[in-house]
Amino acid sequence: MNGMSGKLILGGVAGTAAMTMTMMLIAPMMGLHMDIAASLAGMVHAPWMVGMVVHLIMGILIFPLVYGILLRRYLPGSALVHGLIWGSVLWMMMEVAVMPMLGVGLFGINGPGMMGAAAALRRTWSTEGYWA
Repeated sequence: MNGMSGKLILGGVAGTAAMTMTMMLIAPMMGLHMDIAASLAGMVHAPWMVGMVVHLIMGILIFPLVYGILLRRYLPGSALVHGLIWGSVLWMMMEVAVMPMLGVGLFGINGPGMMGAAAALRRTWSTEGYWA
């Protein structure tokens, strides 16, 4: 593993840890139920732990490596700008594709609504791509 891959994976660990802790600790204080592991497991009718493993693999390996291999050298600006752009792409994918699959509609309109979408965007901008 070269130095850039290590940085990408380290960034994925940091971002995934922050997202997971926010989901488990902060969201309930805001009155939101956000259990991505349960949602992912429910999509494939598997136990909660399978959903958590999928969440960790996507956040620690897949998303950082997709960014590093396909996007990093083509995005304009500094590493901070890269992180903001990549975080925005991931957020949009979540709001337009994942939220409807979870049954809460586009931008969570039938669930947490725009409050949840805005909270997710703020979280995404503060964690994704920071180390790259």
